Amino acid sequence: MAATATDGTVLLELDGTERRLSREAARALRDGLADALTRRREFLHTAGEHREDGSYVVERRAADSAGHSKVFERFEALERLYGRLPEEFTAETVGRSGLTGGRRHMLVRHFVEHPAFDCELVSRQPLTVRKADQQPEGSEPATEPGTEEVDVAGD
Repeated sequence: MAATATDGTVLLELDGTERRLSREAARALRDGLADALTRRREFLHTAGEHREDGSYVVERRAADSAGHSKVFERFEALERLYGRLPEEFTAETVGRSGLTGGRRHMLVRHFVEHPAFDCELVSRQPLTVRKADQQPEGSEPATEPGTEEVDVAGD
């Protein structure tokens, strides 16, 4: 991709296709791309934010201190953590990765709430999650009412 500015227009080249945009349209495109790359999603208990620097932050929803958040270098780091967890795990299991206190519980809840992680809450005490397709025959998951996603980014 290449972009060059001339008098009043911006020439954008992407995959061999050239488009000429007004500066206003180019700014709107830039802002739209920035919004797509830096997006916050709120769920029932947690929120996740893709930051401009590529990092991903999990935090307790409506928390006002850094003690209720965990920053990952990239979203993929959170996915790797999830992939290393056993088929059924608790906050204590997550704590073995070096996380302490309420951050462990917050991450367990985030795994349940975020659609990228295919798992379900099976117990509230202790907070226990089971990855998909690991549910014993004939048992029902302990779903919490209101765990659906709340989209605050306006998509």
